[in-house]
Amino acid sequence: MVIEMTIHHKVLLKKASPGTRNQSMMGLIRKVHGMIESTDIEKHRQSQDHVGALLGNSKEILIRSVKIQDMEGEWVSVNRAHMKKYVILYCHGGGYSTGSCLYARTLTTKIASSTSMDVLCFDYRLAPENPYPAAINDAMAAWNYLMLLGYGARDVIVAGDSAGGNMALSLVLKLKEEERILPRGLVLMSPWSDLTSSGKTHKSRAEVDPVLDAQYLDRMIHNYVEGQDLNNPLISPLFGDFTGFPPTYIQVGNNEILLSDSTMLHKKLIEANVSVKLDIFEGMWHVFQMSPLKTAYDAMEKNAEFIYDICR
Repeated sequence: MVIEMTIHHKVLLKKASPGTRNQSMMGLIRKVHGMIESTDIEKHRQSQDHVGALLGNSKEILIRSVKIQDMEGEWVSVNRAHMKKYVILYCHGGGYSTGSCLYARTLTTKIASSTSMDVLCFDYRLAPENPYPAAINDAMAAWNYLMLLGYGARDVIVAGDSAGGNMALSLVLKLKEEERILPRGLVLMSPWSDLTSSGKTHKSRAEVDPVLDAQYLDRMIHNYVEGQDLNNPLISPLFGDFTGFPPTYIQVGNNEILLSDSTMLHKKLIEANVSVKLDIFEGMWHVFQMSPLKTAYDAMEKNAEFIYDICR
């Protein structure tokens, strides 16, 4: 049903004007999200995979499965000559309770195509079956896997969306804590940086956000970190020490409750003298980059420009 409805809407969207197209996509996002945000977490995960299979399918992309210890993962590459020196480690979103490499193909295929770099995505353990710190431990395992392959820390760009943005930040904080060399850069799309939900837009954008709401975030927090200190920087990276952090690029939609998670993070990074750039996309929603819209592809080109710039 999700797939049939999405195909139908894609046909209609091609015929609509830009303004109408944006509103139609907002309506589609609401409907699809209403299906995949089921309280039945297994149905939620399956529906996300259906969306990933539909929107992340491309003949220009090669997918190679990989095993990282006991964890499944995949390499996403363009099917042409491309840059091998640098690699992108991708952390998928899903509130730490859902999501997968398959669902993330809506994003990993685009970033692989726009950068012509290999992308490694991994299926970290999900809550509530595996609460904190299982996911961050798996992120560290993926990082160590790249190091064993012969990549240097400075050859790796860490990217992530939503909870994956949280994971990307937490991974770098963990590497810093262990006094290890940090990655070349960070690319964050709608990062969930503050699980205390202290930002003003959690209320001011509540009526316009077509994807997230307080009830959903509360469920994800309960699943992942019930009983934990939400001010822990490895849970809410916003409260971390960003001194010495690598260059960071943040993208966020103006119509999402997590807007302040990005603006506050941006401010904290500036205060720590980190080279950071923030782009706020007017009229866009949470992780809009996975949508089949021109703005989504333009955003991915901006991600590529940032990555090229720091890899010079």
